Amino acid sequence: MGRAGALSSSPMLCAPLMAQSVEQMITDMHRAKTQGADVVEVRLDYLKNFQPRQDLETILRNKPLPVVIVYRPKWEGGLYEGDEHRRLEALRLAHELGADYIDFELKVASDLVGELKKTHQTGSKVIVSCYLNRPTPSKEELSRLVGIMQATEADIIKVVSCADNITELETLFHLLLHCQVPIIAYSVGERGIISQILAPKFGGSLVYGSLEGSSIPGLPTLDSLTEAYKVESINSETKVFGLISKPVGHSKGPILHNPTFRRVNYNGIYVPMFVDDLKEFFSVYSSPDYAGFSVGFPYKEAVVKFCDEVHPLAKSIGAANTIVRRPSDGKLIGYNTDCEASITAMEDALKEQGYINSKASPISALTGRQFVLVGAGGAGRALAFGAKSRGARIIIFDVDFERAKSLAHGVSGEAQPFENLVHFQPEDGAILANATPLGMHPNTDRIPVAEATLGIYHLVFDAVYTPRKTRLLKEAEAAGAIIVSGVEMFLRQAIGQFNLFTGREAPKDFMREIVLAKF
Repeated sequence: MGRAGALSSSPMLCAPLMAQSVEQMITDMHRAKTQGADVVEVRLDYLKNFQPRQDLETILRNKPLPVVIVYRPKWEGGLYEGDEHRRLEALRLAHELGADYIDFELKVASDLVGELKKTHQTGSKVIVSCYLNRPTPSKEELSRLVGIMQATEADIIKVVSCADNITELETLFHLLLHCQVPIIAYSVGERGIISQILAPKFGGSLVYGSLEGSSIPGLPTLDSLTEAYKVESINSETKVFGLISKPVGHSKGPILHNPTFRRVNYNGIYVPMFVDDLKEFFSVYSSPDYAGFSVGFPYKEAVVKFCDEVHPLAKSIGAANTIVRRPSDGKLIGYNTDCEASITAMEDALKEQGYINSKASPISALTGRQFVLVGAGGAGRALAFGAKSRGARIIIFDVDFERAKSLAHGVSGEAQPFENLVHFQPEDGAILANATPLGMHPNTDRIPVAEATLGIYHLVFDAVYTPRKTRLLKEAEAAGAIIVSGVEMFLRQAIGQFNLFTGREAPKDFMREIVLAKF
């Protein structure tokens, strides 16, 4: 890895391969190369009826790119349950046959590594690994562990944790940044995904990515690493932006923001951040490296109190979807780009159908209309205040009736119990806006209102953008309503965010092209 030239001075992409036959393993090695991998990790413990010499010779003879040989025992999270002596003999054989890298667990490495280096001068590099089946240790504990691992004479050391909280990853980044030996360090699981993507920023040179069609929890795909994130371009100066949400796997932000950063030559990276505790998150990720955040469900309201300053619009709404760290003093400034994004998307859709009096008229097509809002959370608040600013008459439904009443009071609207929604009869020409997660992937069959009423609404808006056309929008379109997808709101709020993140004018046409092609 970079230091001591054990791997490479630039980030290398590694694909873990877990095929059950040697033939499939070879096929997968070629697939990995095609998909952008620089090296593959061959998991011998997944092979059925593994014949060490025959199978290793076949794998190494047919490899299209460097391989890491791993034979992981069950006691270290692998599948192998047989004789330990037989397992270690297979790894010795891999070293003798000249495999590029051989991975030994710390528990067995002390005596083996030195012995191998003396007896087999094959050019193979030895990785000594340690899997921590517990929360990530402190920086001091990790430092001691690294010292023990270094003493084995390993060429590369590898530390893998299982983070219960995204804040634990900062310890791994600190380890990558300050370790004086070649090191691989990351965390598994959805909370650990940024430990892969951001590793190059902190000096890591190996990034793991899964093959297309073989999703591994907590690992980005090779395609996303090469196309969306372009990890080879990440360096110590790269500014980090991320979506704070729970869950976060549905986010399309990385495939929009990252190409746009590159389009304007801005050295930034946008990543998904699965956050459990806002207070802890902001206290840990407080350096200038973390330059800004998008805020998603369920944190748009709660995040306001962690901002040092809040823009007047976001303050009046009581919700922020964008936070920027001011470079001059490091303070967090909260904004709301959801409000205008959603309202202008609806206005423009109505305008296209001829429902605006004239270009010179200041009157919105929403003025005077009944505006039926489902959901009084962060996105709902943005919609409600936007509708109020256009003179709409607002009726709010939320599973938390007190929350609905509070929002209704703030926008001079009306609140009704959520259970009334299924029987609610809107006025002819009303507007329906869904600001709940109902209908979001994977629960795509749900809609928040009775199908029979959809034909009464003039326009139906859905803040959900995965899938692009939700069942609610499909049913509304079939009933004759104008529909506005959450994708349009997503694009417009992202344009606003990009301007705030970079201080530059977003390339709107370019961003729209991405959305049309990828969403």
